[in-house]
Amino acid sequence: MDVPFLLSEAQMRRIEPYFPLSHGVPRVDDRRIVSGIIYVIKHGLMWRDAPKEYGPHKTIYNRFIRWSRLGVFNKIFAGLAAKGGKPDQLMIDATHLKAHRTAASLLKKGMFPRRIGRTKGGLNSKLHAVCDGKGRPLIMLLSEGEMSDYKGAALMIDAFPKAKVLLGDKGYDADWFRAALADRKITACIPSKGNRKVPIPHDTALYRQRHKVENMFGRIKDWRRIHTRYDRCAHTFMSAICIAATVIFWINQ
Repeated sequence: MDVPFLLSEAQMRRIEPYFPLSHGVPRVDDRRIVSGIIYVIKHGLMWRDAPKEYGPHKTIYNRFIRWSRLGVFNKIFAGLAAKGGKPDQLMIDATHLKAHRTAASLLKKGMFPRRIGRTKGGLNSKLHAVCDGKGRPLIMLLSEGEMSDYKGAALMIDAFPKAKVLLGDKGYDADWFRAALADRKITACIPSKGNRKVPIPHDTALYRQRHKVENMFGRIKDWRRIHTRYDRCAHTFMSAICIAATVIFWINQ
C-alpha cells in the first residue's frame, strides 16, 4: 500500500530500541503508525484528517497520546542526541511558539502545568534549546512564554555536555551563568548587556556562528503543529517537538 511518507527500515532500526514492549495482542505495524504520526505533525493536520493509507486515525492518535504519556518520544530524542558525539561548541537560545486558542480554551486541570503564558501580545509557549556546533539540538525545555532566557538556562545547565565554548546572546549575560560555565570549564562567548558597567569581551568572529541555533529553530518550526501549538497538554506538545527534532536532525545520520 502506497503512503505519502514512510520511515525507511534503517530509520526504524535506530528508533525501535526505545519502543515499549508489546503486551498481549501484538501492536499494529509500528512503522506505518509512527510514520502517520510524523505526517500529521509535520503538515499540521487534524488527527481525523490523517491519510487513510496509515490506517484508522484513532489508532494513530491513541498511539501518539499513549507513548507521549510514557515519554517514549522524549527518550528517542535524548538517546539519539547522546550518541551524536562529544561537541566542541554549544549554542543556546530560546524561541516563542504561538499557542492556538484551542490549546488554552479550557481551565487548567490536573497536577501538571500546561506551559502556556501570556507575552508578546498573546498566549504562547517558549522552547529553550542547546545545540552542538553543527546546529543539532541536544537539550530542549518547554516553558511558559514569559520565562526569561537565563531562567531556562538554569533549568538545563546540569544536563550540559562537556564542551570548550558556549555561544549565547545578551539574554544569557548573567554573572551566575558565566560562573556556572566556568565551573564546567566552558568558555562563555556571550555579548555584554548595555547596562553592564564593565563590558566583558567576547570572540566576535566565533559569535557569528550562532546563526546555526536560529536555523535549527527555523527548521523545527517549519512543522505546522510545532509552529502553532494546538495541544492542551504540555507533554504531548513536547513529544511533537521531540519527534520533529529527531526526524530532522538525528535519524538521517
